[in-house]
Amino acid sequence: MSLTNEHIKQRLTEKFGEQVSAFSEPYGMLTFESPKDFNLKVLNFLFDDEELRFRFLTDLCAVHYPDKPGNELAVVYHLHNLQDNIRIRFKVYTDINKPDVYTATGLFSSANWMERETYDFYGINFVGHPNLKRILNVDEMDYFPLRKQYPLEDQSRIDKDDEMFGRGGTIGFGTEKTDHGTLTESHKTNVGNDIV
Repeated sequence: MSLTNEHIKQRLTEKFGEQVSAFSEPYGMLTFESPKDFNLKVLNFLFDDEELRFRFLTDLCAVHYPDKPGNELAVVYHLHNLQDNIRIRFKVYTDINKPDVYTATGLFSSANWMERETYDFYGINFVGHPNLKRILNVDEMDYFPLRKQYPLEDQSRIDKDDEMFGRGGTIGFGTEKTDHGTLTESHKTNVGNDIV
């Protein structure tokens, strides 16, 4: 019997009932969620079950949803059953004011650095992690840069040189200097055939 999304969903609901929910299949990948306190129970079941065998952690990351009070941060696990070549996505949500989620390092060695990176950029505290500290940003940083708490770049600024930011570099596209910055395509008129 080949493993299908429907069968995986059935096995999960038999084991956890209403503790697993929000099943969907974007692009054919089974996606579901559970309360954060159940993350290790669900991960262990997916790993140990002889039918499911999700024993490879492809990725672990986070998402910030500022418009979901109490569930602002999501930890997303991408798991792979290598024998049947099936992938699934599992999510748990946590409050941004108490972003504690149990570590998966006891089950997946690869979770170690993935959780450190997720902590570094989103501030999720992986409870029980053996060495939870910043991995890419400087230790002195007192914020988490991938949270959506900071304003986007002001698009009306004209004091930037587009060529230095990879926006331009060929004749006529962001390289023509004026006394107040560079011209953009929207400001150009009568563009000739010599523009590459």
